Amino acid sequence: MTVIKFLLMCTFCIVIILRLSAHMFSRDAPKSEDSSTHDSLCPSTPPGLVGPIPVLFDVPALSEIEKLYPNMNDGGHGEPSTCRARHKVAVIVPFRDRKEHLPAFLHHMHSFLAKQQLNYTIFVVEQATGDTFNRGKLLNVGFVEALKSGDYACFIFHDVDLFPEDDRILYTCGDQPRHLSVAIDKFNYQLLYETIFGGAVAITRQQFELINGYSGAYWGWGGEDDDLYSRVILAGYNISRLPIEIARYKMIKHELDPGNSVNKCRHYLLALTHRMWRIDGLWNLDYKRISLTHNHLYTNVTVDLHEEKSRGWMRSQRLFPSQC
Repeated sequence: MTVIKFLLMCTFCIVIILRLSAHMFSRDAPKSEDSSTHDSLCPSTPPGLVGPIPVLFDVPALSEIEKLYPNMNDGGHGEPSTCRARHKVAVIVPFRDRKEHLPAFLHHMHSFLAKQQLNYTIFVVEQATGDTFNRGKLLNVGFVEALKSGDYACFIFHDVDLFPEDDRILYTCGDQPRHLSVAIDKFNYQLLYETIFGGAVAITRQQFELINGYSGAYWGWGGEDDDLYSRVILAGYNISRLPIEIARYKMIKHELDPGNSVNKCRHYLLALTHRMWRIDGLWNLDYKRISLTHNHLYTNVTVDLHEEKSRGWMRSQRLFPSQC
């Protein structure tokens, strides 16, 4: 009996020692790469950026491009697989009658954004046919609709015909609104004019809400981006830009789309920005969402912008001529 008790005590002591050793080893041993994958933040500067990158306009059909991104989450949502993204970004693309441009844009942008280790989603906001095109109002809609699906802190408002040529153009936001598409091939890679703030811009949620978004008064081509610049300045911000040798973009050549003729009222409207920016924009945004579709490479939001109702509101302010 005494021998049995002695053996049991020895066995018990050995088990205790082994457990303590295992605990000490597991506490002191470094975690494996797999166990810490999503606990560690991605580097502040994404690794593997190379600078100039090729831009391809001639790409396969969208169905073929989708096969190149099997791990993409539906709705055009991407995030890094080896670390936790530092930035949650919504890319908002105003859209109508540009089906031929979309495959090339999506292919280029998903490859570009993935290298920057962002948590991002591409939203294509499509205006229903019939009404005059309103880029600013579509971008406001994209902002509102994106926030319904996620808590995005940074918004990239981006034309579908612009392609960044350098992966060092970081699609993140800063203390000041940022003009991304500084140097475009169509304009000989020069800044067209000092107050330009269109094409592709980056702005935080707080900044965009403070400036009351884009004006909804610009029906047709032109003016809404210059109006946005004025809003940024009136709200006390400045525009930041990357050096011209980095912030280079290619543009797909195209004609003005049907329903997007030059806005003849744009200069008149721009003269009123200082009086209208607080009441015209996000504050009075009115639209009807017709459909919301989560495609593999993008989220499509199709909307009716209520053109006649919007123009009626403008005229009710007694500041706009009847033709506006």
